[in-house]
Amino acid sequence: MGFAEQRFNVNLSILFTELPLLERPAAAAAAGFTAVELWWPWVDSPTPEQSELDALKKAIEDAGVQLTGLNFYAGQLPGPDRGALSIPGEESERFRANIDVAAEFARSLGCTALNALYGNRVEGVDPAEQDALALENLALAARAADRVGAILLIETLNQPESPRYPLATAPAGIAVVDKVNEATGLGNAKFLMDLYHLSMNGEDLPQVISAYAEKTGHVQIADNPGRGAPGTGTLPLEDLLDQLRKAGYEGWVGLEYKAGDRPSADSFAWLPREARAAR
Repeated sequence: MGFAEQRFNVNLSILFTELPLLERPAAAAAAGFTAVELWWPWVDSPTPEQSELDALKKAIEDAGVQLTGLNFYAGQLPGPDRGALSIPGEESERFRANIDVAAEFARSLGCTALNALYGNRVEGVDPAEQDALALENLALAARAADRVGAILLIETLNQPESPRYPLATAPAGIAVVDKVNEATGLGNAKFLMDLYHLSMNGEDLPQVISAYAEKTGHVQIADNPGRGAPGTGTLPLEDLLDQLRKAGYEGWVGLEYKAGDRPSADSFAWLPREARAAR
């Protein structure tokens, strides 16, 4: 099948970052893409001014691209943070304040996937306390996502780059997905399968796909080593995506890689232009 059979979107929080936020949707469209995703763009504010939300919504609509995925507030990302929802105190409260804001923004653009990063372990805090808080907050997020017709994504990161993030294997991420679905009864929590992070953890990617494709709500890719575009490393991404399709995954594949020293628009040579528009 190959790359041409996939539905790709561009992550505007890692690609086209050489441009101001409001110019990135149009840049993705100019490169031939019709779908985009975003980390929470306002790292210092879970509740930005409505004018800022409206400006980003307009930029996405004016570019003619579909927002297919959005992170809830996750702290300083990129940066030292890996989410807020399991951090007791102010960060947890900031996450909760963001839930309805992010869900409403997603609803306004027809976005049907909201990603909730778990958060790092905190020194001096019992991991069980963090996990209980995380489940509370993830249940709130799942219910908000359900109200706007979206799924809730739970993401596994990699241990070498995120040593304090507890969801560092596919089974760990799947366990949280199952707990959230059990707590809410909604069934809308899904696994975010990031093939780069899983490969950095040394996981058997074909086995992960075989075991968890049916619980996967979104896929993200970058090559390894280097987190660059497909073909810059050694991951058989084309084969892995083919396996996902054959296993029944029909969702989006997010391009969450680094363009390197070149402009982002120059990093898509691996994907024919006619294959970039979602079908």
